[in-house]
Amino acid sequence: MTILSQLTDADLWKTYYEYKQDKLLKWEDENLTSFLEKAEYIPIAEDILAGGTFPPPRRSEISKMSSTKKRVVYTYPKKENLVLKLLTYLVIREYDHLFAPNLYSFRANRCARDAMESLAEVPGIGQMWSYKADISDYFNSIPIDRMLPILEQALPDDPELFRFLAELLTNPLVNDNGTLREERKGIMAGTPISTFLANLYLADLDAHFHATGRIYSRYSDDIILFAPSQEDLERDVEFIHRHLAEKGLTMNPAKESRTTPGEEWVFLGFAWRNGKIDIAPASVEKLKAKMRRKARALLRWKDRKGKEPVHAARAFIKVFNRKLFETSAEHDLTWARWYFPTITTDESLREIDHYAQSCIRFLATGKHNKSAYNFRYEDMKDLGYVSLVNRYYKQQCWDNPEETVANSKKIVYNA
Repeated sequence: MTILSQLTDADLWKTYYEYKQDKLLKWEDENLTSFLEKAEYIPIAEDILAGGTFPPPRRSEISKMSSTKKRVVYTYPKKENLVLKLLTYLVIREYDHLFAPNLYSFRANRCARDAMESLAEVPGIGQMWSYKADISDYFNSIPIDRMLPILEQALPDDPELFRFLAELLTNPLVNDNGTLREERKGIMAGTPISTFLANLYLADLDAHFHATGRIYSRYSDDIILFAPSQEDLERDVEFIHRHLAEKGLTMNPAKESRTTPGEEWVFLGFAWRNGKIDIAPASVEKLKAKMRRKARALLRWKDRKGKEPVHAARAFIKVFNRKLFETSAEHDLTWARWYFPTITTDESLREIDHYAQSCIRFLATGKHNKSAYNFRYEDMKDLGYVSLVNRYYKQQCWDNPEETVANSKKIVYNA
């Protein structure tokens, strides 16, 4: 029986809702609840089972986390997208056996924290050579003619599922601001099922390194590899490059890096340093640059509109509270939700807090000297300011109520 037949199962939808409930914003919860109460999934699921497909996805561009760069994403209409989310939920669990243990992206009960902790716990990891790389535009550059045979081989027991996914992938049309046009869009970043497909396309690369016993991890388009010698590392790097070329993919040269024994290494926006996991320096600098640009823009806005300085300071706080702590329709993970569960030190958080507070004081007083401190920390809190360090330790208490904060942060991994 095809997995598609489960899309009309009301009890399964209830299970899915219970799984998602604590991850949903209020408006998302309301949308999904209404969708289920009205059983709006039934006509869509029945159409899929009858051989139907979805309308072309909408194309849009969104900002990358901790970056000013844009990425192209695709989304299906709301109802179709919800059905595709349940299908992805089912597929990820049904076919998890296809993946090696060194793959950490988009799998049930696995996350970036598991990837970093598994690496950090390797004895002597700090004395190895490493290579870290990022595949260029991975999702949207996967050649569909090479993806389809891999997908068909992975789904020998469900030809109807393969047919449906193949039709989604081979439809060349996109909705670009209301205009239908053809576009090479790969496995369509932003669509729920793209996560499973991204895992599947390079599953053979993961399996290779698992079989060799090399210390290797992949999280979607991010790869890191460790070796006991520089010669071993370069042989493995050459293998990765050759394998990607055969798959029609390339590395982003700007994001390739190597480290020698004892050096800090970076993966998934995190940095391993002397046995501790912190936020990667590049991520910290990108966030500080955004704060600097926003402060300058708000200063111009204040002068242009004749606003009081405190209004500019309040606006700055509101912008970064939203970016750091709140979830939006465009971002599945906030900055804090990505980093807080994984880091084992507050060093970078303190640096960011200090920088944010200096921006706020400058906006509130127009000064960068000691007199700016006349605008006190309590004044910032009155405007809604939330310290990253304070929220971080509160989060540890929420997540680990049986532990004290002091005990929960005494984590030092093998150097």
